[in-house]
Amino acid sequence: MKNVLIIGSTGQIGSELTMKLRGIYGGGNIVAGYIRGAEPKGELLESGPSAVVDVTDAAQISEAVRKYKVDTIYNLAALLSAVAESKPQLAWKIGMGGLFNVLEVARECGCAVFTPSSIGSFGDDSPKDKTPQDTFRNPHTMYGVTKVSGELLSDYYFYRFGVDTRSVRFPGLISYVTLPGGGTTDYAVDIYYSAVRGETFECPIAAGTFMDMMYMPDALRAAIEIMEAEPSKFKHRNSFNIAAMSFDPEIIYAAIRKYIPDFNMVYKVDSLRQKIAESWPNSLDDTCAREEWGWKPEYDLDAMTRDMIARLRERLQ
Repeated sequence: MKNVLIIGSTGQIGSELTMKLRGIYGGGNIVAGYIRGAEPKGELLESGPSAVVDVTDAAQISEAVRKYKVDTIYNLAALLSAVAESKPQLAWKIGMGGLFNVLEVARECGCAVFTPSSIGSFGDDSPKDKTPQDTFRNPHTMYGVTKVSGELLSDYYFYRFGVDTRSVRFPGLISYVTLPGGGTTDYAVDIYYSAVRGETFECPIAAGTFMDMMYMPDALRAAIEIMEAEPSKFKHRNSFNIAAMSFDPEIIYAAIRKYIPDFNMVYKVDSLRQKIAESWPNSLDDTCAREEWGWKPEYDLDAMTRDMIARLRERLQ
């Protein structure tokens, strides 16, 4: 990677990934692509170039790629799971129509492409525990449908046109920097905010519902390391399982109470999010990522909890 365009640079992952890449490659080499109404601000705006890049507008993508001599595109534009269920047409337009635009520009301009997939690509008939890299996938959500379709389309562009497409299946991501935006796993971010603020947390996910999770610093490393990896060992491309920890609400609640003993949680289950969560894996087998490009997480639940609480206390108190 030399010159990188990040589409969706002001979103949950994009805002942090942009700054991380600028720290590695230099601010001038990382272009923050955004849509009108979601302009970059503060350090994100001031630390490097930015451009209006709506993923549904192929001309805008092409213009930015050519202007900044981009060789790598991080395509992060998407609607999160619960939002996608309320706006399925828009989710398809952004998730698939947008991806098609990105891949076509990449084909024409010789760019590598990263498009994240998700644990949402698995469905009710996938194995729940240690879900393998290659298995049956039949998601019944629009979010999941776009993720599976996106993996297949990205693989097609690699095998048919030689576009260097790579991807990981992100678990739920937990961050102290950006607020959640409508994902099923967002409760695992909200719970830390409630704990630090001294509020009782109303948990929308039922006890006993396990899902894979990951701290954002590990997720950023994964997104960068896979694009920097030597592909000669790749047997897969789109998309690698990656894992760090798996827990249910009771386990994360107990982890937080080790540091905030008077924290309280009650259940107020959201039927839509609960239904989605129950269709997802309890845990992922990331053996292929470890063997093919050296993936290894650095944070477990306790390390993440200590850091999240410390960081949020700095921000909120």
